[in-house]
Amino acid sequence: MSLDPPPYLGSLQNNIRQRPIPWDGAARAGTISESQLAKIRAVDKVRKEQRKQVVESDLDGYRILFVGEPGTPGVLESASRRSDVVQYILVLLSDLLQGVPALAKALYQDSDPYQHLIPLLAHSNQLEDPIPLLTSTVLAILMANAQDASPATENALPLILSYLCSLTKSSNDAGLQDIAVMEYSSLLYSQTNRQLFWKQRSETVTPLIEILRKAAGFGAESSASLWSGNAAARSGGLEGLSGGVGIQLLYHVLLVLWQLSFEAEDIGDDMNDEYDIILLYTQLLRLSPKEKTTRLILSTLHNLLEASPSTLLPTAVLARLPALLQNVGGRHLTDPDLQEDLDKLKEMLDEYQKTKTTFDEYVAEVQSGHLRWSPPHRHQVFWVENARKILEHENGEIPRKMAEIMKKPWENDKAVLAIACNDIGCLVKEVPEKRHQLEKLGLKTRIMELMQDADENVRWESLRALGGWLKYSFEN
Repeated sequence: MSLDPPPYLGSLQNNIRQRPIPWDGAARAGTISESQLAKIRAVDKVRKEQRKQVVESDLDGYRILFVGEPGTPGVLESASRRSDVVQYILVLLSDLLQGVPALAKALYQDSDPYQHLIPLLAHSNQLEDPIPLLTSTVLAILMANAQDASPATENALPLILSYLCSLTKSSNDAGLQDIAVMEYSSLLYSQTNRQLFWKQRSETVTPLIEILRKAAGFGAESSASLWSGNAAARSGGLEGLSGGVGIQLLYHVLLVLWQLSFEAEDIGDDMNDEYDIILLYTQLLRLSPKEKTTRLILSTLHNLLEASPSTLLPTAVLARLPALLQNVGGRHLTDPDLQEDLDKLKEMLDEYQKTKTTFDEYVAEVQSGHLRWSPPHRHQVFWVENARKILEHENGEIPRKMAEIMKKPWENDKAVLAIACNDIGCLVKEVPEKRHQLEKLGLKTRIMELMQDADENVRWESLRALGGWLKYSFEN
């Protein structure tokens, strides 16, 4: 997938191309050899057609120029002490790789074309140092054009990703973030690369999710407020794009996660567990300012839900995605691919909802790990009809999950603890003889602890739940 370089990178490369390099002096000083100089001059500052013809007629010579061979160092190795020459060669190499696709394949005739490039990623710890940045660009173009899957590439990729993640974490420089994200995109051409990218997700995926959360106009408390149904995007969300996330950076981040979603069968559940991806994408869809971003959001959701319907479709319903899809369908859409994904998602969710009962919805909510005041919690008839079924479902899976939920402090969403106390109290009221099952899970002890919670609603619901417990204890 070819994308125009970000303005920051394009400007840097143009400045370097225009710098005068004293090539003859460099040759006399032994920085480069005469044969290297001849090859550089043959392709430097000439028309693209002439450059392509020269390189294609001497692929082996240009392979040796850049990566060397036994007894003959490559130009990057021999000129390593001259930063100006190294920068110029890196820009020239990226131009040649883009203009002469056959060169990328030729470089892989060497057993390890990365050996003199990878060290340049650690040239300095300064983000403004152009050498690591230009090197990452060369590496991304090289890998993407060659579509290589050799052990050398598999060993080099984690090092490249680690460097690029340092750019994505540079939250004050959207230009560097955009360069990194675009290079991520060019590297995700194979299943192996996507799996390695996911394996390093604390470095690679997490900063991208933070960019999306910022774009959506909410922070650490977002999941809590969204699940509770009372979220409103703060100023600085997509509507004004004034939160530091430009439309191009947003598009490129969505593009990378869309590429990653092709591994949804293996990683979709983990993406949702770790990043609340369905909820986040539902909010992004609500705010999406352009068809090109809407298309990527819908396509990613489709890939995720299709791969893990049993776990992610319930979450999508809880996030109120079906109603939102109806609203999106009311927009004037011109992209046929977008419309196709929209129709598929609607059909998938409609079919799911036709077959699910209120009990199924309740189970799905508990399994999502995040409770909200949905109708069943306060509906007495629901508990009369379903309390025993809840306790017995999958050998007590629901109470175990409830105990897991209640162990967390929920500092940003105390309503979860209040709801959990309410539910435990309802179970005790309707099936008092099963109290010991809940006590073995530590739920009674946890409810007693929550009577001291700082949140008034949590204290009240825990008191009500414990009151029911004590009532049946006294009666017996």
